[in-house]
Amino acid sequence: MTKLHFISASQAVSAVRSGDHIHLSSIASVPHILIEALCKRAPQLKDVHFHHFHTEGPAPYGSSAFRTAFFDQGFFVGPNLRDSVQEGIADYLPAHLWESQAMYRSGALRCDVAMVQVSEPRDGMVSLGTSVDCSVAALEVARERMGVVNPNVPFSYGELIPVERFTALVRDDRPLFTKGYVRPSDIELAIGRNCSELVPDGACLQMGIGALPNAVCASLGDHRHLGLHTEMFADGALELIRKGVIDGSLKAIDKGRVVASFLLGSQEVYDFIDNNPAVQMRDIAYTNNPWIIARNPQVVSINSATEIDLTGQVCADSIGERIYSGTGGQLDFVRGAKMSMGGKAIIALSSRTSHGDAKIVPVLKPGAGVVTPRADVQWVVTEYGAVNLYGKSLQERARLLISIAHPMDREGLERAARRRFGR
Repeated sequence: MTKLHFISASQAVSAVRSGDHIHLSSIASVPHILIEALCKRAPQLKDVHFHHFHTEGPAPYGSSAFRTAFFDQGFFVGPNLRDSVQEGIADYLPAHLWESQAMYRSGALRCDVAMVQVSEPRDGMVSLGTSVDCSVAALEVARERMGVVNPNVPFSYGELIPVERFTALVRDDRPLFTKGYVRPSDIELAIGRNCSELVPDGACLQMGIGALPNAVCASLGDHRHLGLHTEMFADGALELIRKGVIDGSLKAIDKGRVVASFLLGSQEVYDFIDNNPAVQMRDIAYTNNPWIIARNPQVVSINSATEIDLTGQVCADSIGERIYSGTGGQLDFVRGAKMSMGGKAIIALSSRTSHGDAKIVPVLKPGAGVVTPRADVQWVVTEYGAVNLYGKSLQERARLLISIAHPMDREGLERAARRRFGR
């Protein structure tokens, strides 16, 4: 095997030009060593654009200190960039996650430089570890392809990259970012129980991370033969895998395997996928393609929302005009689940925010983004129950949603419904 040639991060980023568009591997596996080196070059650069899913850790490319050199345009906005987007020194690029790779591959969005973190090579191949996302596409089209070889990146199966594809290799050994288990509240546990009642044995699940997905997982312990085909998973799902609740035995494709595209969880999650062929970390073009999702029977997608109006319009990327996160893969999986034989698409949310504001509202806040249109929404679940809006008229939807709203909000919602619908 040819001996690998490593260069310094500063040498690698010397290939970046003003006006370049840079893709970053995301979530837990951001190539921070290259970002730091690039920031040192900032006085020599202008109008360099960054694209990525949400990123953990510092995000100097979105700060006012580098506003002349860099401009961030993420497919998803995490906590480290929300203020920057609101201030206009960074931006949000709306995209269904499964289409992010198509933007690169089609040339609709430029990708001149790919900066990704990878595992130690094995037989001439490296793994993208915990963050495959749209990095495969970026590595296909970019002029400069920079790989940060990190021994802490797990060797995950699914999408392996020939090491010879990289134009520059850099070493780094800093740990990946982790996120501990978030314990659900009593309200979230109630929502989780209501969701779990909609999940049949043998279902194929999609859900994300956080307290609400953990609450759902906590309520699925008595289920059997569940599958997992999702954009991401974390410790709650790992517990079900270890218990044998998730075994994938009834999946039509990827039978017996867990399929995901990126991860954010504890070190246990990263250790679990390391050298584990039962976990396939795939290109977002595969995990989030609705037609591929639908090939498994009984797909149950569980996603959340910031608010939902009485007609069923679901806002999940913003709070009014303020971008909070992103479209993500919600609609990818809503449509995939609905196309699946026996599938169900669930929007799960608490009836009120932690500040006591209603989440089921007469109309969305001005400027709010509709992530799941009312024509796509199916099941809606709160701590007060579950209702199916599929095949229901606007007046019927309003009555159903009011029935699972917070009891203190129902009278006002009924008045709003009468004003809007005349009865």
